Amino acid sequence: MLRAFLDYHRATLAMKCDGLSDAQLREQSSPPSTLSLLGLVRHMAEVERTWFRRVINAEDIPLVWSATGDFQEAYDASSATRAEAFAAWQREVEHSRRIEREAESLDVTGHNARWGEDVSLRLVMLHLIHEYARHNGHADFLREAIDGTVGA
Repeated sequence: MLRAFLDYHRATLAMKCDGLSDAQLREQSSPPSTLSLLGLVRHMAEVERTWFRRVINAEDIPLVWSATGDFQEAYDASSATRAEAFAAWQREVEHSRRIEREAESLDVTGHNARWGEDVSLRLVMLHLIHEYARHNGHADFLREAIDGTVGA
């Protein structure tokens, strides 16, 4: 069930971006916010990478778009393209799915240094569902402001 809900939210983010040009995906359509659909895709690549690879799998890897660990840098999509953002996001989703699939159980734990505590794969999946759901709400508004498209 967790896998199905997480995949639903991943698919929803991709659907919100369907049919838009790079320029439209970079559009910051809810001033004064600088958030864009492409920025959300890049951010979710970082989120997937951090929670599954860095926390659960204990991989010593940097963020994709920030050498300093600043998640906010992913939101800056001013020179980003659909191709690079979606390739990074899809690559991280595949890593996440592999890690989840290969885990002995949802009780497998990893250490979240920011929180200073161990967390289970179950918590990570729930957190990702929450994160996608929240950002898909942002994506709803962004997409509607670009071309009027609504719905999930």
